[in-house]
Amino acid sequence: MSSQNMFYTPLIDTQDHHPALRESVAKLMGGFGRGYFQDIVKRGARADELWKALGEAGFLGVHMPEEFGGGGGGMADYYVIIEEVSAHGCPLLAMVINSICSPMIVAYGSEEMKRDWLPGLASGERRMAFGITEPNAGSNTHNVNTSVRQTPDGWVLSGTKYWTSAIDESDAVLVVARDADRSTPERSALSLFVVPTDAKGLSWSKIDCAVAVAEDQFFTYYDDIKLPPEALVGEPGNGLKQLFIGLNPERVAVAAINNGISRFALAQAAQYACDRTVWKAPIGAHQGIAHPLAEAFIGVQQARLMAARAAQLYDSGEDAAEASNMAKFAAANSSLKALDQAIQVHGGNGMSNEYGLADLWFVARMHKTAPVSREMVLNHIAQHSLGLPKSY
Repeated sequence: MSSQNMFYTPLIDTQDHHPALRESVAKLMGGFGRGYFQDIVKRGARADELWKALGEAGFLGVHMPEEFGGGGGGMADYYVIIEEVSAHGCPLLAMVINSICSPMIVAYGSEEMKRDWLPGLASGERRMAFGITEPNAGSNTHNVNTSVRQTPDGWVLSGTKYWTSAIDESDAVLVVARDADRSTPERSALSLFVVPTDAKGLSWSKIDCAVAVAEDQFFTYYDDIKLPPEALVGEPGNGLKQLFIGLNPERVAVAAINNGISRFALAQAAQYACDRTVWKAPIGAHQGIAHPLAEAFIGVQQARLMAARAAQLYDSGEDAAEASNMAKFAAANSSLKALDQAIQVHGGNGMSNEYGLADLWFVARMHKTAPVSREMVLNHIAQHSLGLPKSY
């Protein structure tokens, strides 16, 4: 499918090299595509070939500093890559995780930590999971129960996380923990740690999940894990502030996945509407088919523009929280509308995995809830953008 048919439009791109970058990613993805991804998911396998190809092409580290093996670009570049990969039917959640961990290590990791981890993360030879979500904390990160205590030899980490993606194929997990020595009953101080996945006391169990992706989801258990002093990322007790260096890019990366899914769905629907003939005319000639697709297209383009702007703000060092949250919110809504309409255009075929649409539903739907729920996004906008009283 050509770039034009995949609904590439120049106005989305914020830098002159982005069209060429899209073409490069599209060329690589021509060797993979929706069928490859569906087969991986069906077999419960890993997308190792795709991950390796993306790493070797420099796409996984495009947003990391050149001195540590990256491309020296920014989140706007990485957004383009994630969206293009997803637009070819391959929504890789691991690319989102990479957008969280690497910026935090770049910003707050020690020189030793940067040199140890960033080259491998940039090349794809090493992977890092992210542990923040807990069963009882939900969206309230201040209320995490996983805790860490400082000792003469370093730290001891204890607790439970869930919805930790791909820890089984990662070399380490970046864990958000309540710093017991620096917290008070009124305020939880958070600290961040890089925990090797082979650490004694770390275990996990798989969550039975409806989302059809290449990465599995897990409960993770931290049973008095002893960590050296150098496992700490940044300053002890300052983790909440440090988190947003990674969480705003996470929202942009999630928007990229959903916007890519939207492009895939609309491209499939438009092609089908041109090819499928009923009563002597292509079904796309009927306004009942054409108008809902056109309206979905408009919503997708608006979401893509919002995401591109959020990435641009982040790269320029400006406050990207509002834009990043709105980008994620808009992309989740527009992707569900686009996917639903694409399925409807296909009629009964929309339910067939052969057409690659129905099994994308829960991938798109997940991002209405995660990594931050639509309700918390609305809370943020109401309070910080509209100046309304805090409601929680």
